[in-house]
Amino acid sequence: MNHIVVVGAGYAGVLAANRLAKVAGLSVTVVNPRPDFVERIRLHQYATGSGPATRPLSKLLRRNVELRLGKVESIAERSVLLDDGTAIDFDYLVYAVGSHVDRRPNTYNVGALEDADRLGSRLDELTAGAQVVVVGGGLTGVETAAEIAEQFPELDVHLASDSVAGWLPAATRDYVAGTLSELGVTIHEATTITQVDADGVRTASGATIASDATVWAGSFTVPALARRSGLLVDDLGRLRTDESLVSLSNPRIVGVGDAVAPPVSVAGHLRMSCQSAMPLGVHGAATVAALVRGRSPQPVSIGMFGQCVSLGRRAGFMQFTRTDDTPTRFAVKRRIGTMTKELVCRFTVVGLRGRTVTSWRPAGPKVAAKEVTVGV
Repeated sequence: MNHIVVVGAGYAGVLAANRLAKVAGLSVTVVNPRPDFVERIRLHQYATGSGPATRPLSKLLRRNVELRLGKVESIAERSVLLDDGTAIDFDYLVYAVGSHVDRRPNTYNVGALEDADRLGSRLDELTAGAQVVVVGGGLTGVETAAEIAEQFPELDVHLASDSVAGWLPAATRDYVAGTLSELGVTIHEATTITQVDADGVRTASGATIASDATVWAGSFTVPALARRSGLLVDDLGRLRTDESLVSLSNPRIVGVGDAVAPPVSVAGHLRMSCQSAMPLGVHGAATVAALVRGRSPQPVSIGMFGQCVSLGRRAGFMQFTRTDDTPTRFAVKRRIGTMTKELVCRFTVVGLRGRTVTSWRPAGPKVAAKEVTVGV
């Protein structure tokens, strides 16, 4: 029997493990630092006390998947070394370590459960009139600023960025700005933050914005495990793979999720998100199954479909996109947008059990003609 070790239990790792657990002749072990699955797309809610963001992995993983609690320190050719000094042998390994916000001194963030805990504790300490500055106008920054402003109306919330939702069509940007304004968020657009101090942030123009709590919502980075293990990585530290997600360093390692870097030709349009992670997890499982059977795995082909954003608990939007993730003119907003976002969040958890995510839009212009289906 072939033993498969899955490193990481995020969106991609859990789904890959559950898919592989259904394949005859395989035993699957998941290695994860905690016994819970973290819904990262809900961490801004968790930090502000508006909702939970964890679920027991025992409820999500199939019964025949073994969960081993621990942190992988290094990966060898056929084994992994854990932080407690023990080693686990594998026939194939699924690298699914995920990503986190690029942490900065004097800041808080919602990139991981511990980070959200720390932010939540700080928000609870602040008194009326205290100023919170969220740095970053992307999805995370917009969602976090809106959630804090709604749940802590006594705080003075600011959002600073070069652009706020600048990639979206004008009508959607206007909706975002209007909703943030209604929530009491002060927007500092065309503002580059160059320094974060304990009591404020400094802009490129030399101005200072006072802050009692600065939330950094910048770019994501990945754990250093692949680099530390001597595997081939890109400039961000993501595991480099071929088009079928097989590591370029070790043919027994398959990469899935945020911490993988397939060729630009098949994955250049994929952003770090559960929308990418889940089909990558399914495809990675199919690749492992093919390798076990001595077959050639298929190249990955994933098309994006939209961007779901919450603006507090009563507003939000779903911006539909082309397969390359560029936005179309169509978006669902307001209450329907809020309901859509919530349904998407719930569907991802249902999909993790491996019963629903079997196909997705392929990359390329002719998405209406077919779907990609993975038989694992």
